[in-house]
Amino acid sequence: MSGKEYNLDIDPRILELLGPHLYTNIYYILGELIANAYDADAKNVYVIDRIDEENKLIVEDDGSGMSYENNDVKNFLSVAKESRTNAVNSYTKVNNRRKMGRKGVGKLASLSVSENVNIKTIKDGEKSGFVLSRKVINKKLEAINEDIISFIKIEDHGTAIEMTNPTYKLPVHLSTMANNLLKIFPLVDETFRIHLIRGDKHEILEESQSALVRKMAVLTTLGEDYKKMNEFYNCDFKEQKNSLLKNKESKKIILNMLNKDNEEQDYTLEIKGWVGAYKTTREMKKNMQEFSDNFISLYANSKLGIFNILPIVGKNKLQEVYIAGQLHIDLFEETNLPDMALSNRQGYKSDDERYRKVLEYVKDELLPNILTDRSFYSELLKTGKKEKEIKRQKKKEKELKEKSLDFKREVTQEMTSEISKISPINKNKVENIVNTQVNKHMNSLGLKSTIDFNKRKVLISHTKADKELADLVYKTLLSNGFSKDSILYSNCEDEEARIPAKMSIYGYLRDFFVDSISMEKIYVIYVTSKNMRKSWGAIAEVGAGWITQTDHCIFTLNDFSPEAPLDVSRQYQNTMRFEDEFYMDNIEFDKFCSFIEDIGKKFGCNILSRDKNKEALKDDVHVVSSDELFKLKQKYSSNAN
Repeated sequence: MSGKEYNLDIDPRILELLGPHLYTNIYYILGELIANAYDADAKNVYVIDRIDEENKLIVEDDGSGMSYENNDVKNFLSVAKESRTNAVNSYTKVNNRRKMGRKGVGKLASLSVSENVNIKTIKDGEKSGFVLSRKVINKKLEAINEDIISFIKIEDHGTAIEMTNPTYKLPVHLSTMANNLLKIFPLVDETFRIHLIRGDKHEILEESQSALVRKMAVLTTLGEDYKKMNEFYNCDFKEQKNSLLKNKESKKIILNMLNKDNEEQDYTLEIKGWVGAYKTTREMKKNMQEFSDNFISLYANSKLGIFNILPIVGKNKLQEVYIAGQLHIDLFEETNLPDMALSNRQGYKSDDERYRKVLEYVKDELLPNILTDRSFYSELLKTGKKEKEIKRQKKKEKELKEKSLDFKREVTQEMTSEISKISPINKNKVENIVNTQVNKHMNSLGLKSTIDFNKRKVLISHTKADKELADLVYKTLLSNGFSKDSILYSNCEDEEARIPAKMSIYGYLRDFFVDSISMEKIYVIYVTSKNMRKSWGAIAEVGAGWITQTDHCIFTLNDFSPEAPLDVSRQYQNTMRFEDEFYMDNIEFDKFCSFIEDIGKKFGCNILSRDKNKEALKDDVHVVSSDELFKLKQKYSSNAN
């Protein structure tokens, strides 16, 4: 058919105003054009970069195409006319897809790239074409001669959008372009393929969620449809998989809302999808893209609505850099409800109740839970590293022990043999004498240095009930040059000061301080009180210390009198506790600092001066006179009675 006229049903000035400014990103522009192809029941859409050859960027699809005779073209040129008004026209005619488009302005997206755009279409052999332009005279568009209308990839049906002299530059690598487009359309499959073509290079976008999930340390899925993500999740800790991989039902929230007819109606806001946390962020930092790899995206009807809500729901926690997720909420595009999407499809109206409820759920429940899971994963990683280090130490300990025994045996035998050559002696007696002397002087050989270097230096022996005083001792040790991993403190908040959860503290002590060939013994700080008598663990530690003859000092709570086998002939420090506050007189305060400083000197630490130690403790301890402390004891003693 010739003599076709193409009339634009919109004030042309709007095109001049909106054309260059409607979208801020080439991928959102391409996303609108790809969405139009999806709504046209296309199986394939081709993004063809012909900028170097013809200075054109082309989006071509094999959808239904548009007929001039059947008013398809006329409907296309009716800009800003709502395309979904009821349940019937909310789905595509051929594939019964939920339509992505709604506002009728997505067709203008190409004008953000080019001042003039060639629109070419074919349906049932009928070709039509015109030039969509930012500058239109009398609402009439320039027609394209049907004889010169041709396509690159399609034949009988479909549409091509040719953006001439594009103002946007595409990335050098097609893979970068593919990754960014997959952030907008993550659910591509065999029924809808996106192709990227440049010269002789042709890349077909594959479903991207599986690739993302493979990088996750922890994963939570929402809804039955997303349990399939399990097969792509690679769990690093099989025994803890149930704590790292969680399959939950979709989140459902009942909302009472006014529909477009201003009538109240109940709707179910259903949130489906997945959220996870990466194992590492290393690769993310190397590849700077328009779309970050750190995001939580919201989709409706399989199309991106807002790429990243993390800046809105996050609290700037360090662990948030590991987060990625894709949530699908189709109620956002419910035809019977007011349109909540922004004109450029890069966000939602902030006052819409649907949007607010999703943000609340993610902020208050989903995000905190996944951050907790990621922290647990970090703990498992650290524990694994500790276990490897302990195994390495045990191996060295075993090797040293074997070498030492070989050394003693060989020296004893050779010396006995040589002495017997110059004097008729009792070989057994000589062997015993030599063996004794070798044992006595083994320490001077320096064999133990590599073993002792990585050992814990100090053990804080305590009951859980006395943790607050043990915390104060631990804090002061750190201030006086001890590292966290040089201290063994089983109830410490700092993971470095604890041994791996799977390992018994008694096993650790036995391996490295009882059976060890090394002469280095752990120094024990006993934090004691009447609670000790009720704690089998604390009593066992006292016994172990006595057996190995470890050096130690004693801190007591509330005038507790320690007993043997602790060295009670020495002075010990006493702290009083009233109403969860610590009190010391000047003597005990000075003694507390002195004990810590002496331990630091023993291990060559860079200790603080006495005055600086006292200054550091002033917020944790009430220092009072002896008389005042005595009165406090009487006061709280009488209250107890």
